[in-house]
Amino acid sequence: MPGIVCAIRGGPRSERTIEEAIELARRTGEPLYFLYVVNLDFLSHSASSRVHTLSEDMREMGEFILASAKAKARRKGVDAHTVVRQGRVADEILRLGKEVGAHYIIIGRPREGHEDNVFEETALSEFERRVREELGAQLITVREEGK
Repeated sequence: MPGIVCAIRGGPRSERTIEEAIELARRTGEPLYFLYVVNLDFLSHSASSRVHTLSEDMREMGEFILASAKAKARRKGVDAHTVVRQGRVADEILRLGKEVGAHYIIIGRPREGHEDNVFEETALSEFERRVREELGAQLITVREEGK
């Protein structure tokens, strides 16, 4: 059965993205996969032992964030799966989308100019094209709230 992949970062700004994913799963009956991607590209020049430690810490944080999203889905009657990956965000979203046969990919969109924005407009357009062509899926972007 096809699924829904929802990539989240966690924190209060991700709440709206999580809620949208849960509601879509309720409406469609498709399985929901919450994804957290550990991306340490910014540490490419650091000592490998420090990168490994930080990677493990971020993985644990991701597991906690995903457990919270999964519990929220369960309270709303939706069974959700959780996945933590390491790598480039767009590539890992697409990889999981292929694995589960995703019909929908849901991502949060920070306010314009926000430093947490993984997908600037050009990158977002390219990512949307890849979602359509590689997965045959629909990309849903949710404007995040908060500071």
